[in-house]
Amino acid sequence: MNKGEHVQVGQLEVVFFAHKPDTDGHADVFELRVPAQAKVPAPHFHAGMDEVIIGIEGIMTYVVGDQVHEVGPGERAFSPRGVLHYFTNRTATTARALIIGTPATLGPAYFREVGAVLGAGGPPDMGRLVGIMRAYGLEPQPLPASVAL
Repeated sequence: MNKGEHVQVGQLEVVFFAHKPDTDGHADVFELRVPAQAKVPAPHFHAGMDEVIIGIEGIMTYVVGDQVHEVGPGERAFSPRGVLHYFTNRTATTARALIIGTPATLGPAYFREVGAVLGAGGPPDMGRLVGIMRAYGLEPQPLPASVAL
């Protein structure tokens, strides 16, 4: 893997710093860049991965369970495996965050596969997206009525 590998996923950009082969399977480490008002992944949980998000720039709204976190530079939120989470950028500027997932279950391949579906033209094939998510241990869920963004 090239250090700092960039993967375009729809409107989002992912920059990978380390993943499974670099960490003996212990962690995925990447920067997530979310433009203002960008379309973002569906609410989901990870069956076998914990996730920490640390703000770098801008403010990302990150929902874990029923807790809403406004993650700005230097701030963090934790999403344990099995707990529903999702994010959005409701601001007028790009938000950037460092994501650390343990153990390593995603890697650049996950984001490349999702990016290919989103970049295929026309409406995305939702069945294919759900299949990719599940293959990497993500379980998409409906947006909970208790927390609206």
